[in-house]
Amino acid sequence: MSRTHTISAHIDRWEKSSTEISVTGWAYSSTGNCEIRVLDGNQREIPAIVRRSRRIDIDRLFSITERQDTGFNLYVQRGEVTGKKMYVIFSDVNEQQLFQINLLKEQSAAVRTLPFADWFKPATWAKGFRYVFNNGGLKALRRDQQAPSEQVQYDAWFKKQRVTEAQLAVQRETAAAFTNRPKISIAIPLFNTNLKYLDVLLDSIEGQSYENWELCLADGSTEGAVEMHLKARYQPDFSGDSRIRYQRLKENAGIAGNTNAALEMAAGDYILLSDHDDVIEKDALYEIVKLLNEDPTLDIVYTDEDLTDEAGEHFRSPRFKPDFNIDLLRSINYICHLFCIRTSVMHTIGGFRSDCDGAQDWDLFLRCSEQTKRIGHVPKILYHWRESESSTARNPESKTYAIESARKALEGHYHRCGLDAELNYTDIFIMYQAKLLVHDNPKVSILIPNKDNRDVLKTCIDSILEKSTYRNLEILVIENNSTEEETFRYYEELTGSAEPVVRVLHYKDKFNYAKINNFGAQYATGDYLLLLNNDTEVITPDWIEQMLGYCQREDVGAAGTKLLYPDETVQHCGVVVGVGGFAGHVLTGKLREDAGYMGRLRAIYDVSAVTGACLMIKRSIFEEIGGLDENLTVALNDIDLCLKVRETGALIVQNPAAELFHYESKSRGYEETPEKHERFKKEIKYFRDKWKDVLEAGDPYYNPNLSLMYGDCRLREEDEHFDIVDEIEMDLG
Repeated sequence: MSRTHTISAHIDRWEKSSTEISVTGWAYSSTGNCEIRVLDGNQREIPAIVRRSRRIDIDRLFSITERQDTGFNLYVQRGEVTGKKMYVIFSDVNEQQLFQINLLKEQSAAVRTLPFADWFKPATWAKGFRYVFNNGGLKALRRDQQAPSEQVQYDAWFKKQRVTEAQLAVQRETAAAFTNRPKISIAIPLFNTNLKYLDVLLDSIEGQSYENWELCLADGSTEGAVEMHLKARYQPDFSGDSRIRYQRLKENAGIAGNTNAALEMAAGDYILLSDHDDVIEKDALYEIVKLLNEDPTLDIVYTDEDLTDEAGEHFRSPRFKPDFNIDLLRSINYICHLFCIRTSVMHTIGGFRSDCDGAQDWDLFLRCSEQTKRIGHVPKILYHWRESESSTARNPESKTYAIESARKALEGHYHRCGLDAELNYTDIFIMYQAKLLVHDNPKVSILIPNKDNRDVLKTCIDSILEKSTYRNLEILVIENNSTEEETFRYYEELTGSAEPVVRVLHYKDKFNYAKINNFGAQYATGDYLLLLNNDTEVITPDWIEQMLGYCQREDVGAAGTKLLYPDETVQHCGVVVGVGGFAGHVLTGKLREDAGYMGRLRAIYDVSAVTGACLMIKRSIFEEIGGLDENLTVALNDIDLCLKVRETGALIVQNPAAELFHYESKSRGYEETPEKHERFKKEIKYFRDKWKDVLEAGDPYYNPNLSLMYGDCRLREEDEHFDIVDEIEMDLG
């Protein structure tokens, strides 16, 4: 009798250190519950920490209809393992699969699946059961045992990829041959600086592989220790290095005033800003100038950064930033360090403003964005922000006044840009959400495709009519082959009033999401179209205004909202192109109030795409780009639509200040049949072929150091691949 196989599993990689063994992979069971256990070489069950996570590519590969965390990271302490091998076992109520790891090997390729016939014999299982019984089952996991934190993993990752002395030597040769060799003026305000930290910073500058720089030090210290130290290091007349420029200020003018004094000393083509107690990576200037050689028109370049401890020995909390993102910058100062600006632009904006002390950098960056859009990004960790008890890196409450300074900076920015904005503080340091005020009361046409599911549709429409504060709207229900009588009775109720807000259109061909919405758009009378799933429910009363205020901006083509599961966890808050091998949501399953990585669940954010479950778009742009691509019957047509909007140069804004519930696929169901799965694979292939260049270039609003395999913004692994893409390439070519 044949056995029904319900488990599919794969180990992507494993690594070992002196203290632990870590295993990464995925495991799916069609029964909905796949347990993971570990045995050592003596076939004894050993304690392991297993952390589950979502794998979007596996969700798609197996058409998973209910949320499962199919990805896993598994950690075992080396001291628990005896023997030369380790076994990872995946099991459900129906079957078991076993993988063997040869600990004498060093590479992940040492993992192999054992044949079905080689599964452990009953006597072996008895050994494992006796171990668990004798050690108390779950008690076998020591209470104080924890998997390595993401911070520890990042620290190891950074040190592994950090530039080496040999690489710096090569960079020096390369830099000498650059066509464009601008002088970089490094401007640093000093104030009673810790001399140990100062030396580390100076060492990091003097060791730069790009050597055409000058250092401008403006010292507002109340004591003379810093000056004496610098004169000892560079000779009393600073002749020890001609690139060092120092000025002792008559008085402390605050961080803005002191920095402006350093800027006045600068004679370079570009100015680089740094704090006085942080660390600059030795390849920082090289990477910046390399980008300036690739695009000499750039006026500003910024890099990624992280935090380092007071000793400067360990690194954590990487800020892997997107490419320039104006709406994120208007929510939070995500640029921070390193920041390099063309000197002429700095002179145009007039340096720092003292009345914004505490948020002076943010104010400067906002004013810079008003002068130039030629802004580049180096996606590498090139700056370390040192934590100390008084710094905002460790203690944000040390600068509570910065919250009001930030509000002042934002208010000035919006006023200068001619945008009417209502600023709302998020209680996240320092993050604001701006509600752009709607002008001229334009009509919004809401398009809702529907088939049966009367109660689902009623929940959606009732929430719109009862909760929405914006009233100049129409609702077009696009009926598509319903069969239930109660559905048509409900349609009659909706359209029975003298001046119905709701109209019902009839699209009689077979289901095609793109065609249905294109059909509905022909009958819409609004200036803005709002694509909306019938399985949504409005939460935020001003949800339309929140999107419409942004869509009215000249530089914006479309906007989206935050969608929540019924349990108030996140279902959607922006799409990342490339996730899962094509496109997908990130941070799904996070709590409603979570900030998310780089604030992307609470900050207003430019994205490459938003879901068509709730998408507002200018009607003029919708018509210009030809609406939705009807070759994409069900999937990815909304992402394709957004990418076509982006091709026009317009932005897509994700606004988490507007929230709806999304009951997801209640009306049409999931991709659970073989026929639907094959159709889905064909649509993925079509999308990947059409947007090949975009996929290869990477999503500009998502850092290339972050995973595309997992949806939690973890570090990208070197060997990431997508099983559904492998299947498509094998089946469809």
